[in-house]
Amino acid sequence: MRIAKTFSHMNGEEYLIVHHSALYKEIKHVVANVDAQACKTKVSKEKKMSGQLLYSPTDLNASFKQQFEPLGWKEARYNYYITLNRDLMLASLDLPAADQKKMLESNGEQNPIYSYNQTDFVKEKVAVEVQFGKYAFVAFDLFVKHMLFYSGGVINLGIEILPMKSMQTQMSSGVAYFEGEVYNVMRQGRSSPPVPLLIIGIEP
Repeated sequence: MRIAKTFSHMNGEEYLIVHHSALYKEIKHVVANVDAQACKTKVSKEKKMSGQLLYSPTDLNASFKQQFEPLGWKEARYNYYITLNRDLMLASLDLPAADQKKMLESNGEQNPIYSYNQTDFVKEKVAVEVQFGKYAFVAFDLFVKHMLFYSGGVINLGIEILPMKSMQTQMSSGVAYFEGEVYNVMRQGRSSPPVPLLIIGIEP
């Protein structure tokens, strides 16, 4: 596969080039070594594409995982406790989950709710999400997950890898694509979401 286009939000790509150029080379290497045609295994059952071979999100994700993990990119979790008290929330962001719970309980919160978020690949505080899912999953990545990891001090940059529209047309309906998601981010303004991002559009 190849990188067709990139979109840098809040100087995300510039940060990667200056501070983690070796990681950027690894990401480009991974993309180049994914065989898209080998992942064209899904037989469509949709009326308009019935019987056609489509790119399989499951096979694509497995292929990216096979490429990323030997290079030291690992799944990461951010564990936290939920509170609706803004002051307590802000005070707890940088604490380990166990300490968050203790702090919330000592401030009168009874039975704090435990939660977590998981991201595909993290290395040297750079997170990569490979996303071939529906639109809602990408919105969650860009406006919730990357921001949560960033505010929690787990990452300094979030990267989202998406298919270009030309590739998305050869996938099941409803899969998010680079051009549409970049448009959504641009509509929010220069500082929303408040986390440095690099969105990468790929194609076979």
